Amino acid sequence: MRNHSEEFIRSMTSGLKFRLFLLINLPAAFFSGLRVREMDEARCAVTVPFKWFTKNPFRSTYFACLAMAAEMSAGALAMAHLHKLTPRVSMLVTGLRAGYFKKATGLVCFTCDQGLEMKAAIRRAIDTGEAQQFTAAAVGLNERGEKIAEFHIEWGFKTKTS
Repeated sequence: MRNHSEEFIRSMTSGLKFRLFLLINLPAAFFSGLRVREMDEARCAVTVPFKWFTKNPFRSTYFACLAMAAEMSAGALAMAHLHKLTPRVSMLVTGLRAGYFKKATGLVCFTCDQGLEMKAAIRRAIDTGEAQQFTAAAVGLNERGEKIAEFHIEWGFKTKTS
C-alpha cells in the first residue's frame, strides 16, 4: 500500500511544487514568503521572513503573518495525514489562542511536532464517526533560538458524508 502522507510531504518540501501550491491556494502565504523548511509525519517547521510585505508599523513582523506560519506548521501535518485518505475527512480551524513574547524582527521558524497525535485524532474521527477536536501547539523561535510566539490552534476533524 502506498503511503500518501509521504507523497504529500515530498510535494510540500519541493520548492517549485510548494510555491505553485501557495500561489494557487494561499496567495497571502506566497507573497509573505512562507517556506516549509522540514517536514515528516510527526513534525513540520515553517519560516516567515521579516520583510516589507510582512512588517507592521512597529518595525516587526505583523501578528497575522506569524499566525499564518504557525497555522501552516500544524495544518500541513493534518493535510499530509488526510491526503487521499478514505473515507474523506474534513479539517477546520475551530479555535486559536496565541501568546507573543518577543518582537519578531528577523526570520521566525514555527514548529509543530504533534503530527502523530493529530493522526490519532483523525483515526478516532473515522473509527467513531464523530467529530474530533485536536489542539496543536506551534512554537516560533527567532534565529537566536529565542521564543517569539506560541500558538495553540484547535482543529476539528470530521468524516465527510458522501
